[in-house]
Amino acid sequence: MTISVSDVHWGTSGVLVVNGVSLDVPAGQTLGLIGPNGSGKSSLLRLICRLRKVQSGVITLGDTSIDAMTRLDIARRVAFVEQQATTEAQVTVLEVVRLGRTPHRGPLSAWNGGDDVAVREALRQVGMLEKAQQFWHTLSGGERQRVHIARALAQTPSELLLDEPTNHLDIQHQLEILSLVSTLPVTSIIALHDLNLAAMFCDTIAVLRQGRVVAIGTAEEVLTEKLIADVFGVRAHVERSPHHGRQHIHFLGGYTSRPA
Repeated sequence: MTISVSDVHWGTSGVLVVNGVSLDVPAGQTLGLIGPNGSGKSSLLRLICRLRKVQSGVITLGDTSIDAMTRLDIARRVAFVEQQATTEAQVTVLEVVRLGRTPHRGPLSAWNGGDDVAVREALRQVGMLEKAQQFWHTLSGGERQRVHIARALAQTPSELLLDEPTNHLDIQHQLEILSLVSTLPVTSIIALHDLNLAAMFCDTIAVLRQGRVVAIGTAEEVLTEKLIADVFGVRAHVERSPHHGRQHIHFLGGYTSRPA
């Protein structure tokens, strides 16, 4: 396993936000995190990259606990794409993506050809190479998110964490970005609201509710009509898509009793 979470707890103001979560992500696999708002998805991602410190439990990258790693060690292997990135500075797309190389360079080291290759490839992968010289503040919300993902890819991570990476993207770019992430030679965890996207692109899905993992497995094992009703409080019909062979969910417009 390249990411392992074992009985992790974290809370704030006396409320447990992540409550005894355990999960493992094999090398090269993509894990989707789904669950209602407030279920602990974003907090769990921040714990894995040590932006927050676990109160109990253990998180390991490879064979090493993150508590035994420096922040620089973690930054050299884990890239985190948050929901939104904003800046008022007059910076270009290229300058933003170049920031992804920071963990790999010493304070006095010169920019080199390897850095250029990593940045250019990251821009190409998200379809923003032609806008490399455009100013950040002139981009649409979706374009900014693609640049933010490019910055993470320029970091050349072995683990990639993404928090709602498709929130501001149109359907075409949602599919392109998740297709890209699912084929990268990295271990990925993606927090998603869209259950159909999770089914299409994630090898495994973990369902969180009130800080706990209530189900984990393949889309076929996890995304059942009963679970969707119990966790999300909505009625749905689930079938196998004839187009991509994965689970496809049709929401029926009615509500079940409010999920606990």
